[in-house]
Amino acid sequence: MSTPLLHKAYDSALFKNEGEQLVSLLADYLHTTTTGGSDKVLRWTEPEDEYTFWQQYLSTSHSTSDFFKEVLERSIHTHHPNYIGHQVAPTVPVSALATLLSAQLNNGMAVYEMGAAATAIERLVINTFCKAIGYTNGDGFLTSGGTLANLTGLLAARRAKATDDVWNEGHSKKLAIMVSEEAHYCVDRAARIMGLGSDGIIKVPAGDNYQIQTDALESYYTSAIKNGFEVIAIVGSAPSTSTGVYDDLEKVYAFAKAKKIWFHIDAAHGGAAIFSKKYKHLLNGAHKADSIIIDGHKMMGTSAITTAVIFKNSTDSYATFEQKAQYLWEKNDDADWFNMAKRTFECTKSMMSVRFYAIINAYGLQFFDDFVTTLYDAAQQFSDLIAAQPDFEIALEPVSNIVCFRYKPSNQEDVNEVNKRIRRVLLEDGEFYIVATTLRGEYYLRTTFMNPFTTQKHTERLITIIRKVAAIHR
Repeated sequence: MSTPLLHKAYDSALFKNEGEQLVSLLADYLHTTTTGGSDKVLRWTEPEDEYTFWQQYLSTSHSTSDFFKEVLERSIHTHHPNYIGHQVAPTVPVSALATLLSAQLNNGMAVYEMGAAATAIERLVINTFCKAIGYTNGDGFLTSGGTLANLTGLLAARRAKATDDVWNEGHSKKLAIMVSEEAHYCVDRAARIMGLGSDGIIKVPAGDNYQIQTDALESYYTSAIKNGFEVIAIVGSAPSTSTGVYDDLEKVYAFAKAKKIWFHIDAAHGGAAIFSKKYKHLLNGAHKADSIIIDGHKMMGTSAITTAVIFKNSTDSYATFEQKAQYLWEKNDDADWFNMAKRTFECTKSMMSVRFYAIINAYGLQFFDDFVTTLYDAAQQFSDLIAAQPDFEIALEPVSNIVCFRYKPSNQEDVNEVNKRIRRVLLEDGEFYIVATTLRGEYYLRTTFMNPFTTQKHTERLITIIRKVAAIHR
């Protein structure tokens, strides 16, 4: 028999009241942050202090509304125009509402009847990606983030290109993949999960422009073969995370075709440029890849975590995780696009397709063009601004929405240590949020333009603050 507590927990009137309070709170937050009315992007606390706060929080009584307010207050504000840090989008409100809807429905989507609407919508979303990329017989699905998506693409490569049936019989040969030294660390992680080991990850040097050196591919491939490896795939970055530079996908494809290996593109961050009339050329050659991944929660404005895994040949989107589960399906030898657990790493997965579809339904595909183009343009404008400052320098001309730069001290101080101090002070101050990266042993501040309302007014203020920090903390 259900208890009074259970009835209260599921009470629709209580849900409506608390939900309206939350939406009102978030609407105020959205207005304040997007207009720059809030003075801070985050309020820094040390990890142990934050843990202690929440550990003690339940010792006194708090309403749900008070709890939500506290979480909001103590979280980083990605919608603030001074948020120029990691590659996480300020969620488009309609996508956040779609996420609330899906969270309440909680349709697991392992089999069709557990998520009919979301499953059909997912097919439509994937078809939209295929059309934009140029796949005429493509297919795919959505999964939980770029790390899992890259793993899925490389597992598909192993299934298609390895001479052994590794899925059923295990490894008997040394397999390897080729990837730029500038590739995201999740590609390295995926290869290790697959059992390739350090030697099975062939890291090809990047050139002065931070693209993979395509003229070095042959020698690295030949060396791997001589050392007894079976190379199954090469990964192109679109772009690399540290620099925002896209590999030359046409040349990478030409190499993959010549060696008859799988061509996978990690376009988690920059794949959305395929929707930008101005910047889609950065993905020239993408339509020739065997697989490509694109994050919605980076450059498409969806709430996290939502990633498309798209295959040039539709059959590859079914084969990776093929196995029998008689209690789930009546016929195990059918493709069944609508039974998602046959095709994805997850069995139960969230209704992430509605996050994409809500944006398309409300604003059309033009939104993605506007979003990407605005942010890539903003990075170029900031780079031009930095180049005009005699006490700053950029690491390289930006290609996407990522700019690596640093302050140059006029005295004999170590430039790396000065910029490390600047980054730490900015973090603790909280007015701006930027990150940092190390490029060939040199430390650079790094901005990623994620908010379409970040203007030159904001970046000029950032430069002013950096100068003040550098002067005070000498």
